[in-house]
Amino acid sequence: QGQLVESGGGLVQPGGSLRLSCAASGTILSINAMGWYRQAPGKERELVATITSGDRINYGDSVKGRFTISRDNAKNTVYLQMNNLKPEDTAVYYCNTDGVNRSTWRRQIYWGQGTQVTVSS
Repeated sequence: QGQLVESGGGLVQPGGSLRLSCAASGTILSINAMGWYRQAPGKERELVATITSGDRINYGDSVKGRFTISRDNAKNTVYLQMNNLKPEDTAVYYCNTDGVNRSTWRRQIYWGQGTQVTVSS
């Protein structure tokens, strides 16, 4: 089965930085887009950033100028560099990929289980 393995979450002080990573493995072939979404308690899940296989990038308004998304296509890995973190960035961050299931060669959407990011002094 396909897996999205996330890492890099944790506790950081306001103004600090954190780097998240997510690797697709197993049956996942991420040939379309990969990205990050987040969900804070009591709120709906929102877009953080996405990046296509052609390196076209889209950021949510709240993170523009502070976060940077990148990917390594050879490793099927997406990264999120988060700078100048604020308390309102506190949320569970979910990795997402719009890819292909290599066992069926059909398009499939995958989600990671999420990693907690807490910004607090």
